[in-house]
Amino acid sequence: MRAVVQRVLQASVTVDGTVVGSIVGPGLLVLLGVTHTDGPREVAWMARKIWEVRILRDEKSASDLGAPILVVSQFTLYGDARKGRRPTWLAAAPGPMSEPLYEDVCAELERLGATVARGSFGADMLVSSDNDGPVTLLLEV
Repeated sequence: MRAVVQRVLQASVTVDGTVVGSIVGPGLLVLLGVTHTDGPREVAWMARKIWEVRILRDEKSASDLGAPILVVSQFTLYGDARKGRRPTWLAAAPGPMSEPLYEDVCAELERLGATVARGSFGADMLVSSDNDGPVTLLLEV
């Protein structure tokens, strides 16, 4: 499981002109990718790490501030462009496997106390964000 986590002032996801998820921060925008070997252990680790990582201002975490989190599915985090000019997505788990794990990460974040907004799994999404400083982190389990 991989996640790109950005510190944001606000973020939103739009599908076909309709906002389907948004947060007003400070908070976190999380792009989440799932691979074939992911399961409950990776879900628990990733949710806890996202909730507790201290990347907000003054070395605070989302859990310290009760900061909102927008989670967007992002299979392209498992793209491989080492050969040729066209990336391959073979390392990304297929939708029937990755969608439940994406939902499990969101549910685990909520169980930990987070306010979670979601993208629309599998949709062509327009993701907008106002980053709060150049803070972007790659998490991988």
